[in-house]
Amino acid sequence: MQNTIRIKPILKTLVIAMGVIGVVSLGACQSMKHGTGQKASAKLEPRSGSATTGEVVFIWQGHDVMVSGKFTGLRPNAEQGFHVHEKGDCSAPDATSAGGHFNPDGKAHGKPGSDMSHAGDMPNIKSDANGNATYSAKLSGFSVDNSATGILGRSVVVHRDPDDYKSQPAGNSGPRVACGLIK
Repeated sequence: MQNTIRIKPILKTLVIAMGVIGVVSLGACQSMKHGTGQKASAKLEPRSGSATTGEVVFIWQGHDVMVSGKFTGLRPNAEQGFHVHEKGDCSAPDATSAGGHFNPDGKAHGKPGSDMSHAGDMPNIKSDANGNATYSAKLSGFSVDNSATGILGRSVVVHRDPDDYKSQPAGNSGPRVACGLIK
């Protein structure tokens, strides 16, 4: 009988401790950034005297973001740089008002998906013989929200030349030929 009395307080303390650990663990899991279908889009308008236009959609899926787009007015049969930029301002005629590449972690510029790349680094757009392109990429390193890693309120930019994924700080991708606010 005495053993039973001692065990009950120990069991009660153990059950309470397990409950606290469970709550802390659940909180830790919830703090890991992942999305459940949040969407954003951008309508790109010509800049730097180009005729380039497009529409881009961002859909947050778990730890990745699916990026899809359609573009017209690109250079035919060419690759062109494509990035998320830090500011949501496309007002300058050359889109320099969009600032530099979105880079919340202060990393070097590089190939998307590598250990060293900006959150805003995305694969080049590849156009067809008519200067049109359909784009699709699964990316990570950013979120579809207003957080420090979020792209809402920022801009997306198409550059004239392909990104070489190695030149610093922006891949030597040339002038900005289209820009759109991510909403």
